[in-house]
Amino acid sequence: MLVGLILYMQQMQPQTTTTTGSTGVSSHTELKAFVSSEIRSQLIETSTGKIFEKTVFPPVKAIADSDRLRILVTGGSGFVGSHLVDRLMMAGHQVTVIDNMFTGRKNNIAQWIGHPHFSLIIHDVVEPIMMEVDQIYHLACPASPPHYQYNPIKTIKTSTMGTLNMLGLAKRVQARMLLTSTSEVYGDPEVHPQKETYWGHVNPIGPRACYDEGKRVAETMMYAYESQAKVEVRVARIFNTFGPRMHPNDGRVVSNFIIQALQGKDITIYGTGLQTRSFQYVDDLVEGLIRLMNGNYSQPVNIGNPDEYTVKDFANMVKDITKSNATIQILPATKDDPRQRKPDITTAKTHLGWEPKVPVRDGLTKAIAYFSKVLLEGGEIVPSGSDPSRPHHKALSKDSKAKTE
Repeated sequence: MLVGLILYMQQMQPQTTTTTGSTGVSSHTELKAFVSSEIRSQLIETSTGKIFEKTVFPPVKAIADSDRLRILVTGGSGFVGSHLVDRLMMAGHQVTVIDNMFTGRKNNIAQWIGHPHFSLIIHDVVEPIMMEVDQIYHLACPASPPHYQYNPIKTIKTSTMGTLNMLGLAKRVQARMLLTSTSEVYGDPEVHPQKETYWGHVNPIGPRACYDEGKRVAETMMYAYESQAKVEVRVARIFNTFGPRMHPNDGRVVSNFIIQALQGKDITIYGTGLQTRSFQYVDDLVEGLIRLMNGNYSQPVNIGNPDEYTVKDFANMVKDITKSNATIQILPATKDDPRQRKPDITTAKTHLGWEPKVPVRDGLTKAIAYFSKVLLEGGEIVPSGSDPSRPHHKALSKDSKAKTE
């Protein structure tokens, strides 16, 4: 039934109309809403067995209805989004997640399915959606190079059309909107560390451009809507973030290094290993996003940890914590890979009272414990390489691995 509904929805053309029948729908838009509702219901039934009243949810703060915000989180079943949802739900708010599940995973938000304050809608932000909300956290977009390069046109559409649709919604319902932008707007920076006033050094036609330039134009849209339509906007420029619930096939250094080290495989570094990165734990990022959304500062803000490591030193730290005997393998550099990355967080400190609290090593220990559990439960994981790839939603068997090589 679920597969049939999905296929039927995909086959419907925008101009299609239907007469009211047993479903009670009378237009293409209503039909899509009906099918999405049915898919959502079946996903919930599958994961919970319909026994909502016996589900034990994480603790939720009791607040007055007048204080409870209606909050939309796009991409809310992804790595960062699901942690944000946890914080918002536990604060007592009403949270709606919309996600097309390209990199998002239902398991990340399964703890809330069935809660009266939580809704999950399977929806792609490149299509408009109508609802009443007070705040919009717009996170939807694959952030891993292998994933966003897999379908660069769709990545551009997500950052542009998706952001435009969310801004249209924010304008209609007078909601405040926060865009999760990225340190990638700085490209391969010629200024170090990077301040928000730096305009960047980006290759507009390179393999990373679909993401870098998509986020840059998304920021442009945000401030166009602020000046012309008086929409309240917030922009977070996020630097490398890690922690539990990272996609096992994320393809970036933290998840790859941990998975490779735990399995005793070669730790692969693309380039000399002397390029630098700054890594923050996901809890620190979520705290920064919430402070930015609810604060009075509307200009872009770097959210990242200024502790800077060479990629090679970071790999050795992972080896040390995991006590792995894996060897480090140096491979050719990827095109347009930034040589250095480090945020200047003066703006966050000054206007948000925010700075990272979790030391990188402590965060790594938590992330390693998470991936150890994932490997124990799911078996071997084959990390994504540097080539564009679709995210795998389960560990690969040896037979599957052979087919991908």
